[in-house]
Amino acid sequence: MSFLWRPPLTEDQLRGLDEHKYSCKGRSIIEPAFQVLWNWLVEQLPLWIAPNLLTITGLALNVVTSLLVAFYCPNATETAPAWVFYLCALGLFTYQCLDAIDGKQARRTGTSSAMGELFDHGCDSVSTFIVILSTVCAMQMGSYPLPTFLYCFTSIFVFYSAHWRAYVTGTLQFGKLDVTEAQLLVIIVYTLSGALGQSIWATRVYGIEMKLIIVFLSLLFAWATAANNLRVILEGGQGKNGSTVADTSVLSPAFPMAFLLFTAYTLYLHSTIFHDYSSVFVFTFGVAGAKASNNLVIAHMSKSPIGLFDRCLIGPLLMLMNLYFHSFIDEFYLMIAALCFGTFDLVFTSAMICRQLCDHMKIYCFTIWPKAAASN
Repeated sequence: MSFLWRPPLTEDQLRGLDEHKYSCKGRSIIEPAFQVLWNWLVEQLPLWIAPNLLTITGLALNVVTSLLVAFYCPNATETAPAWVFYLCALGLFTYQCLDAIDGKQARRTGTSSAMGELFDHGCDSVSTFIVILSTVCAMQMGSYPLPTFLYCFTSIFVFYSAHWRAYVTGTLQFGKLDVTEAQLLVIIVYTLSGALGQSIWATRVYGIEMKLIIVFLSLLFAWATAANNLRVILEGGQGKNGSTVADTSVLSPAFPMAFLLFTAYTLYLHSTIFHDYSSVFVFTFGVAGAKASNNLVIAHMSKSPIGLFDRCLIGPLLMLMNLYFHSFIDEFYLMIAALCFGTFDLVFTSAMICRQLCDHMKIYCFTIWPKAAASN
């Protein structure tokens, strides 16, 4: 039981987070133009609003609106009302803005901390798979199972590989085409789906449906990004003899994500669970992938080893074992159980980490602590 419910962060990790310095490089093509808007927005905020409150508010809006699409289109083949997509576009745009200005608000209020960075990346890990899931639903990609599967799980891996690279090099690298551009593309997809109907994505261009063109181009870019991240990882890192920032093997983070992808693909090949319940399937593995990414972010920021096995793998492992035993337990109910356990584990662990960091750093999570408030 101690394995299941021990405190998420060790004393060494807490000390490592105390010493962490944020390091990132690069800026996307569109971001400078958006910075004008974001700088104006943050100046309109009262100084008593906590940065983490901005982040969690944006995530909540993004999750709720995205899940509305999944509710109306559980297999990514159904049609949703136009207002759902307008809400999705607004929810994602709001999340994008709040996610961009939370760091600016932290600097304005003198409340920058390792917890703020960790909180931000944790929310991003959830937003990644939620947005991708609602995008395939908006374009009605369910009639093309393999492209849908590749699109969803490639996105989860690209996010993980970016933080794997940061764990190796010590720096989070942004490309010329990155998250801002991807989010803008999704906002356009939502808006057009609402204004012109989801059937717009079935329009053929040179005999190929538009949605397949979008997914194919997105996959090419995502694979190129992932390949570049892996190239940098294999070239060696900041640690001793080219190891990670924690002086561990650069391949040490490979297992959790490799296991998730292997399990998901095995179930895709030898079961109908993805074909029958694609939204629930992606959500189940997306939650596990988010937890694995969070573990990697913590390992990077605290310069600590990353564990080989985590609770987030229990649900997928049981689904794989059940497949091996010819679905002794009904696959759908087992997947729902895995989803519930994974979601609880992600939320519970995240809350415990926030609590640990607040106690350790003597700060608050969603309010400005007295010292900072007094100085402003």
